[in-house]
Amino acid sequence: MPIKIPDRLPARKTLEGENIFVMTEKRARTQDMRPLRIALLNLMPTKIATETQLSRLLGNTPLQVELTLVQVESHVSKNTPEEHMLSFYKPFSAIENENFDGMVITGAPVENMPFEDVEYWDELCHIMEWSKSHVHSVFHICWGAQAALYYHFGIGKVNLGKKLFGVFPHRVIYKNPVLLRGFDDTFYVPHSRYTESDRAAMLNEPRLKILSLSEEAGIYASMTKNGRQIFITGHSEYDRDTLKNEYLRDKAFGLDTAIPANYFPSDDETKEPIMRWRGHANLLYSNWLNYFVYQTTPYDLTELKEEK
Repeated sequence: MPIKIPDRLPARKTLEGENIFVMTEKRARTQDMRPLRIALLNLMPTKIATETQLSRLLGNTPLQVELTLVQVESHVSKNTPEEHMLSFYKPFSAIENENFDGMVITGAPVENMPFEDVEYWDELCHIMEWSKSHVHSVFHICWGAQAALYYHFGIGKVNLGKKLFGVFPHRVIYKNPVLLRGFDDTFYVPHSRYTESDRAAMLNEPRLKILSLSEEAGIYASMTKNGRQIFITGHSEYDRDTLKNEYLRDKAFGLDTAIPANYFPSDDETKEPIMRWRGHANLLYSNWLNYFVYQTTPYDLTELKEEK
């Protein structure tokens, strides 16, 4: 089944070239079925790349997904053309009275700042509170997960001292977690961050299920009891070259960034990176959409209730 996106969204050409089933708005209106309504709150500066990466994963399932791109209003994106934002993104106030089956809140390159110092923190808190009664399941990524753990549970973050950068092995530690159903004993995930949520606080929070961790990268996946709130610390959505481009950018800026771990063959940056996370990335998003959105969301979204 397809993902429904705006007809002229740049991601469409990329996705169709990869045989991802994309449905135009016009065609979707002629179908007699209700698609899953997914809101994407895109906090990343590289919005076009991020929306393409996530559309690829959300569109690679048997379910029809209607994607709504959302932006905060208290921050102006400096890295994405204004025309693109005006054409494809809605301010949060425009969707505040709507309900969604699912929502994705991305990371953002603000992790070295205290949460309260982030320009749009108050608005993000409002959105996270709103999501409790207007979204059936919220999927938080990287800094978005740190922000949500802090807002919902008061779990702070810890500075790692140096950048956690590379593709790291992980293992499942929760018995038969539905979100990670079908995962191998060891699977790989890209990470790129300077901080992490307080591990001890997460382990001691009874409302959280810890699903997966890495000896090097820490806790990877956690969720609330019924999967209404899901927290992912890595970037399973990344393209093959995302870490490479970030590494070359850091080098150009004169930053002392180590070569990404487990990424370039023999750590040779002139060689094509090894992509070893695509299969599990697709499975992660497919499991989320199937088990925590499609199978449990009410048909009438006005019947949504907060998680107990």
